[in-house]
Amino acid sequence: MFDATRLVFYYAVTPVHMGAGSAIGAIDNPIQREVHTQHPSFAGAGLKGALRHHFNRAWPGEQDKKSDGLIGRIFGPETNPDFAGALSLSDAQLVALPVRSLKGAYVYATCPLALARVKRLAELAKVETKWPVPEVADGEAQIATERCLSQDRLILEAFEFKRAADDCATIADWLAGHVFSVADDFFAKKLRSDLVILNDSDFSHFARHAMVVEPHVRIDDESGTADDGGLFYTENLPPETIMAGLAQATLERRKKDSDRRQDELDAGAVLGTVFEGREGRPGIGGKPLQIGGDATTGRGLVLVQTLGKGA
Repeated sequence: MFDATRLVFYYAVTPVHMGAGSAIGAIDNPIQREVHTQHPSFAGAGLKGALRHHFNRAWPGEQDKKSDGLIGRIFGPETNPDFAGALSLSDAQLVALPVRSLKGAYVYATCPLALARVKRLAELAKVETKWPVPEVADGEAQIATERCLSQDRLILEAFEFKRAADDCATIADWLAGHVFSVADDFFAKKLRSDLVILNDSDFSHFARHAMVVEPHVRIDDESGTADDGGLFYTENLPPETIMAGLAQATLERRKKDSDRRQDELDAGAVLGTVFEGREGRPGIGGKPLQIGGDATTGRGLVLVQTLGKGA
């Protein structure tokens, strides 16, 4: 169905709340999670909506052209759609999670499951990965460097992990080189030195419980004070989290062959326009995108980085 595919990384700069609606637990506003892994996720529909909103502001002249403008041609018309959009975004999956560490403030923690999934996404986008998915025993951790160790042990929150025999320097270097656009960026260097790979079960604990949970109070509009019973808790994905998904595209769609344009975009050009930009209209690649809720309180800022040329 799709003629071009790219791998896309989303790096959280601020806490991110992609809401899942109401919940039956202690957290009133939980984040989106996969049912089978309980790993945090970003719904593709939410990502696409955020991207469209971004381009409505970045390309102000295009939204006024309705279905004949670049935004309508790429994302589909907003009203009375005669054709579907040419761009598709998959759900974003968890790659690495920041976890509080005794040494180095925090580490980028991941697991074989998360790495196997990002490796599969990379292969679908024809992005080369030369590293194998590792095996890690319970209670052990593969590390990229010794910088995060304390007396040959890795201490994450209240948990202690034994150093595994193998290291993950190759994987750390691959991720740092692809998640960040600048190789000597502070966080790229930190990812190279502070990536750790935990067993799937050990990592699952942090994926469920290492989120940012914030109390909020509902304010009464008339009194301007806290509303009785208005306390609620909102869950956020922590900053420095790394997520990944696919961006896919088809030839620009038209309802009738007679409606086709001379300058219509093929699948590669659709992705190129979105990420690199076109004719003075900037793309999103390497730039911040606001996703999810609570934008007025600084939530939801992610850096978008793409790999592959599409076809």
